[in-house]
Amino acid sequence: MEAVEVLTPEVGLQPACEAMGIPRSTVYRHRKKGKEPQPEPSPRPSPPRALSLEERQGVLDELHSERFVDQAPREVYAALLDEGQYLCSIRTMYRLLQANQEVRERRNQLRHPSYSKPELLATAPNRVWSWDIPKLLGPVKWTYFYLYVILDIFSRYVVGWMVASRESALLAEKLIQETCLKQGIQPGQLLIHADRGSSMKSKPVALLLADLGVTKTHSRPHTCDDNPYSEAQFKTLKYRPDFPERFGSPEDARGFCQDFFRWYNTEPHHSGIGLMTPEVVHYGAAQK
Repeated sequence: MEAVEVLTPEVGLQPACEAMGIPRSTVYRHRKKGKEPQPEPSPRPSPPRALSLEERQGVLDELHSERFVDQAPREVYAALLDEGQYLCSIRTMYRLLQANQEVRERRNQLRHPSYSKPELLATAPNRVWSWDIPKLLGPVKWTYFYLYVILDIFSRYVVGWMVASRESALLAEKLIQETCLKQGIQPGQLLIHADRGSSMKSKPVALLLADLGVTKTHSRPHTCDDNPYSEAQFKTLKYRPDFPERFGSPEDARGFCQDFFRWYNTEPHHSGIGLMTPEVVHYGAAQK
């Protein structure tokens, strides 16, 4: 090992190890064992002009005084200088306040609330619904029809839908009320989830859900995958082979959606519900 250490400054570590037939890892291990533990660094000495504990407390008392409690350190510093008094620098005032967690932005700031990720867990049909209002292209550019769809996430069954020429909170309220009546929803039974669209967050819908005893949740802002069940259902609609590029009228869109939702509820076998159809799961036929 000593021969390797002698040759290393002349030829380098790797050639020295190859010449002596010693792996480099052995040299590194030997060097590590030979090192003595380094003493802990001594604490940094306090500068001779540093404020004493009594002087620091005196500065804080001055900053906390009724005269200066609402003033910035720069104002305090200038006012004291006008009176011929010098306590410390402006930066030292800030350091003392920071050490006591007394430095913050006093102006009104835009603070975004923290939103928790919604956890949708359904143990039976008509426990959790998801709803959305996707757009369908109209006959000409910049024209749309609005498809209101309510989906049961346990069975993937579309419990209610509607096509309208506009997005309206009153129409959404009507659809939700009729769907709850048709499904026999009792107060405290249902949770309904939606994104943060204007109709979803509207006051009429919120009041209706409160009257029906239905709990509501919303997706986090700008987070499209917080409403995955409705998004997946709409993707199935768009990728149907007979899905038209544009619909000529609301009646045309209703006719297509009527055939589609009849097929969607009764024929396709969903992998998320054990390769059964939504209708079978929703109405309990899968248990027989």
